[in-house]
Amino acid sequence: MKGPGKLRLRPTSDRLRETLFNVLGASVEDSLFVDLYAGTGAIGIEAVSRGAREVIFVESHAASARLIRENLEALDVRGGADVIEADVLRGLGKLAARHLLADFIFIDPPYEGEEHLRVLEFLDESHLVAPYGLVIVEHSVQMDLPERFVRLERSRLLEQGDAALSFYRLAAAA
Repeated sequence: MKGPGKLRLRPTSDRLRETLFNVLGASVEDSLFVDLYAGTGAIGIEAVSRGAREVIFVESHAASARLIRENLEALDVRGGADVIEADVLRGLGKLAARHLLADFIFIDPPYEGEEHLRVLEFLDESHLVAPYGLVIVEHSVQMDLPERFVRLERSRLLEQGDAALSFYRLAAAA
């Protein structure tokens, strides 16, 4: 699989990716997995390799989207993978218009900025998260994400080095 090369990406570490998929386990099989800010596509490609029914990559940078397509082609992934080249919120809008219910939505924006919150707030208001779905956010351990939104609540926080994974589910009373 090709890496970021000259592209300005911060790929999820192999160790954190392994931890993530150990947590998700067999539930990835036959799921709809959305990889936001997909970069090289490593997270979504891992989901494909673990039996996800469909993986949707959303990436706004043309060079990164091309890299994802090249990686999918090199791994002979033909069906069940879709690359949406768009700003993440526009990409999510397209998915919402298709009335999709995602089992997993992985969010890995640049650590600095408000992207984490903007996307979580969008997902909280949308109906993209399946009833037992998970929204997983990779962020800096220094970043303090909210425990609860209107419909989404954090169910788990995993820290590894300077990175963390926050897992959100639909709240029981939502």
